[in-house]
Amino acid sequence: MARTVNVNFRLNEDDKKKMEQACDDMGISMTAAFTIFAKKVGREKRIPFEVSADPFYSESNMKHLEKVAAEINAGTARLEEHDLIEVE
Repeated sequence: MARTVNVNFRLNEDDKKKMEQACDDMGISMTAAFTIFAKKVGREKRIPFEVSADPFYSESNMKHLEKVAAEINAGTARLEEHDLIEVE
C-alpha cells in the first residue's frame, strides 16, 4: 500500500464552503472527494467532467464589451431593448 502524503492548494473561501456542504450532504469528507477525483484522473488520464471556457469571457466578446463601454462613456452609444435569449 502506498504511503499517504499531504497536498496543499489554495481555494476560494466561498467555493470551499460550498464543497464542504456538498460533501457533508453526501456523507463524505473533502479528503475523500479529492481522493476519488485523484484516483479517477490517474486511472483515466483525463479530467472526469467537461471543462470549457465561458463564452462570455472570450476575447471577441471582451473586445465588444470594451467597445460598447467606451461608447457609453463617450455618450455615443445607441442602446436598444431586446428580448432575453434563454440558454440551456
